[in-house]
Amino acid sequence: MELLSLSPLSPLLPPPPPPPCSSSLQLHSRISFSPSRIGASSSSLTSQVIQHTPTSNPKVVVTRERGKNSKLIDALAEHGINCLELPLIQHTQGPDFDRLASVLSETAFDWIIITSPEAGSVFLEAWKAAGTPSVRVGVVGAGTASIFDNLMQSSKHSLDVAFAPSKATGKILASELPKDGNRRCTVLYPASVKASNEIEEGLSSRGFQVMRLNTYTTVLVDHVDQIVLEKALSVPVVAVASPSAVQLKQP
Repeated sequence: MELLSLSPLSPLLPPPPPPPCSSSLQLHSRISFSPSRIGASSSSLTSQVIQHTPTSNPKVVVTRERGKNSKLIDALAEHGINCLELPLIQHTQGPDFDRLASVLSETAFDWIIITSPEAGSVFLEAWKAAGTPSVRVGVVGAGTASIFDNLMQSSKHSLDVAFAPSKATGKILASELPKDGNRRCTVLYPASVKASNEIEEGLSSRGFQVMRLNTYTTVLVDHVDQIVLEKALSVPVVAVASPSAVQLKQP
C-alpha cells in the first residue's frame, strides 16, 4: 500500500515502524486520470460513496476495488481520519481461469503457491468447483493467508496452508519453499497476468517443476462518478494498493 501525497501536509499519523514485508512511500506527485482509460459518469452511487466520509473534509482517498476498502476505512477512522472511497480498479478473469478447476481435479501437485488475496479468492472458487481435492498451499504472507482463515477453522478440510516465507516477497518465497528430498517437486502457481516471472524462475532454478496459470488480471474501471472524482482531486492523500490504480506524473 502506498500513500501518495498530493500536497504538502503534516503526517496524518505518527510514522509506525516499517513492517517486515512492506513499506509505505509518500510521494509529492500529481495524479493523472487518463480520459482514454477512465470515463467520468454520474450515477446513483454518488451519495453512497460520499457517505463513507463523515465530514466534508476527507483526508485520504481509498482506491481498491469496490467492497474491498472497508478494513482501511475502519482502521483510519479509529484515528479520526476520514476517507473518500473512489474505486479505480477491478479484477477480471485471466486467460487460464477456465482451466484452473480441471487442472486441480485431474492433477496432484506438491505445492499450490498463492501470492495475493485475489489469487487466493480465485483459487478457492476453482478448488471448490474441482471437488475440494487435497492440496498443500504456500502463501507469500499473512494478508494472503487470511483468505483461507474461515476454511482453516473447520475441523474437516482438505486444504493445508503449510508454508509462508521469512519475508513476504516472491523472491524469498521461491528461495525458501521446502523441497521434498531430491525428487522433482511439482508446483501450481495461479497468478495475475501482470505478475512477474520471478517466482517460477526462482523455483525452476531450484529444480521445481512449475505450472503457471494466469487466472485473473487487474484493470482500471471503465467509469468513475464525476462528482466523487472532483471531490477526490481536492483530497491531500491517495492510498494506492495496485500499480494499475492510477497513472503518476512527477511534477
